Amino acid sequence: MPLKRSSLSRRSLLLGGGALLGGLAGCGVPAAYIPPGERAAADRSARDKRLTWANWPLYIDTDDERPGRRPTLEAFEERTGIAVEYVEEINDNDEFFGKISPALMNRRPTGRDLIVISDWMCARFVRLGWVQEMDRGRQPNVTRYLDPLLRSPAFDPGRRFTVPWQSGITGIAYNRRALGREIRGVADLWAGDLRGRVTLLSGLDEAFALLMQGDGVDITRWTADDFHRMCDQVEEQVAKGQIRRFTGNDYIKDLSSGDVLACQAYSGDVVQLQADDPDIRFVVPEEGAELWSESLMIPDLARHKANAERLTDHYYDPGVAAELAAWVDYVCPVPAARDVLASSSDEETASLAEDPLVFPDAAMRERLVIARDITPKERTEFAGRWNGIAGL
Repeated sequence: MPLKRSSLSRRSLLLGGGALLGGLAGCGVPAAYIPPGERAAADRSARDKRLTWANWPLYIDTDDERPGRRPTLEAFEERTGIAVEYVEEINDNDEFFGKISPALMNRRPTGRDLIVISDWMCARFVRLGWVQEMDRGRQPNVTRYLDPLLRSPAFDPGRRFTVPWQSGITGIAYNRRALGREIRGVADLWAGDLRGRVTLLSGLDEAFALLMQGDGVDITRWTADDFHRMCDQVEEQVAKGQIRRFTGNDYIKDLSSGDVLACQAYSGDVVQLQADDPDIRFVVPEEGAELWSESLMIPDLARHKANAERLTDHYYDPGVAAELAAWVDYVCPVPAARDVLASSSDEETASLAEDPLVFPDAAMRERLVIARDITPKERTEFAGRWNGIAGL
C-alpha cells in the first residue's frame, strides 16, 4: 500500500521555557546524581512482552479513517509480539521533568520504559545520570541510518543515551508577499520596514542560538560574552520598538493573520502553514541556523529496556521513518527515508521527499549546527537575564 500523507494538523512543539524546578532542573544537585552502576533494574523484556512509552500529543502517525489507530506502532506490535502502552502525556519539558524527577532522584522506577523530550532537557537527564545507555547491538538501524548531523551532540557524544525521535530547525519565517522582499539573515529582522512587526521566541533554549549565529558566533562553542552581547542587541531592538513581542507557538497565529511579517519559527510549523498560504517562507539564514531534536531515552530502572531498544530501532527502518515523516512534517532523522517517499505513488507524499524542511538539501545542511547546550552553572544567570528581556 502506498504511503498517504495525512492532511490533519500536526503537533506544534510546545517547548518549555526553562523554569528552574526547585533549583534541581537548572543545576546538578550532587545528591540527585545516579552513578552508572545504579541505573539498571532487572530487565523483564524476555518474559514480559510489553513496554510503556511517553510521548507528546499528535507526534506519531495515525489512521485518517480511524484516528485511534497508529499504523507504525501497530506494525511493531504485530512483528514482535510486544504490546506498547502509548501515553500522550508530555505537554511541556519542565512540567514532565517535575512529574518524574521525584522518582528518579529517589532511585525509584518511573513506570515508563521510553520517553521523548527535547535535547536541551535530555542534557539535564544525562548529566544527572537519570537515563541508561542503549545497547546498539539491538539497534542496527540506528547505527546505520541515523543522520550524521545528529550523531554526536555536545551533551551526549556518540548518542550513547539518546536517539532523535524527530528533528527540526529554528530559523526565520516571513510573509514574502506582504513584505515585498526576501529575508536572508537575522540582521534583516532589524530593518525599518519591519518595526513592530517582528516576534522572537520567548524561551531561552529556543531563542538564543539563532540570534547568536546572526552575530557570527560559532554556537558549538559560544561563551558568556557572546550571550550577553546578543542580549544587549535584543534589548536595543526592544527599546526601539522593533520587536512586537516574545512568543511561544502563538507566533503561528500572528504570522497567519498578518499582524507579524517576520519571526523566529520552527521548520515543522512552517511546512504546515505553507499548505494554506504559499506566501509564507522559511529561511535558514546565511549565517546558519540551529538544528535541534527531541529524543528517545530509557529512564533509570526501566523494567523493559530491551523492548524499548527494539522499538527505537523499529523507527529507524527507512520505510517506517518515511511513513512517520509523511505525517509529522519535521526534519526526518533518517535521510534514507527520502528515497522511500520519493517512490510513493501518491503525488503529495512523493513531493515531501523534495521538501528541504523535511530532508534538508546539501546547501542547507552546510548551514545547520547543533548548539552547545547551556550548562547548569550558566543557567541561573542566563535565564535571569533573558527572562527579564522577554518579560517572563
